[in-house]
Amino acid sequence: MADDEPILDIAHLGHVELLTPKPEESLRFFVDVMGMTESGRRGDSVYLRGWDDYERYSLQLTASRTSGLGHAAFRARSPWALERRLAALRADGAEVWAQEGELGHGTGWRFRDPDGHVFELYYDTEWYEAPPERRPALKNQAERYPARGVNVRRLDHFNCLAVDVRANRAFFERNLGLRCTERIELDTGEEAGMWLTSNNKSYDFAFTKEAHGIPGRFHHVTFALDSREAILQAADTFLEAGVFIETGPHKHAVQQTFFLYVYEPGGNRVEVAHAGARLILAPDWKTITWTEAERRRGQAWGLKTIESFHTHGTPPLPDPETSGGDLSGTGIAS
Repeated sequence: MADDEPILDIAHLGHVELLTPKPEESLRFFVDVMGMTESGRRGDSVYLRGWDDYERYSLQLTASRTSGLGHAAFRARSPWALERRLAALRADGAEVWAQEGELGHGTGWRFRDPDGHVFELYYDTEWYEAPPERRPALKNQAERYPARGVNVRRLDHFNCLAVDVRANRAFFERNLGLRCTERIELDTGEEAGMWLTSNNKSYDFAFTKEAHGIPGRFHHVTFALDSREAILQAADTFLEAGVFIETGPHKHAVQQTFFLYVYEPGGNRVEVAHAGARLILAPDWKTITWTEAERRRGQAWGLKTIESFHTHGTPPLPDPETSGGDLSGTGIAS
């Protein structure tokens, strides 16, 4: 294999673990408002799925003293692909450890990115088998349409905050073979955002600049809906349920995602989105770079990026009276 041959060992984003200090309230939000289905419990975690996720679950909701990202997991394309990526991580100096006995899939191999977020790779997985009352009319669909709340279809992507965005991009490119489809570069040359994919989706996850110099924080998790109209209907569903809408519905300039952002009861930001036809089919895709001036124009149709996008993440920031630092936000988000 040539040195510049693309690495295609990662298949897709499998699941995300969210930590919540209000587990019962968060669970009601994801089941009753988001329309997800519970597919298991173990320890302090409840496992949930969208109606078109093929694996047993895509969201692990874990009771914790605070909010944030527990871990994010990617499925490899084969057992051999998994071994190649683990070898690359170890050769790069990353500590890799086994996570045994997880619900719904085989051994998970965990590691930390340069910012301290926990990631996981696995291959063996449990395909979802719907119980009789959840079986769909069409056999090529994972389960019956829930007709409840927002009706989340599947997990789409997530966004981490990072002190050094460029270092994280380089880490995932060289060790997992992920491609950067779009990025933001400030006038100083610092990288303020990057969007990575392992497949033909425009992105599986993003990293944006953490404005306060605190590593390991989380920006949002995103679930896909069927259409732009579904996003508008979701806004009404959130309104009726008394859920605070942070921003949207609107269209991002970066990646052109049609978006709507809310907070779940535990404090984590949640996005529902429709990515439309944004597929990356070109094998030699050239990364799109956005300048600082271009991003200051706001979103695709002129909506200014809301200030809380630069300041709100999880876990919450330390109390400024005890941390002694200036916690005002100065970053540029997507």
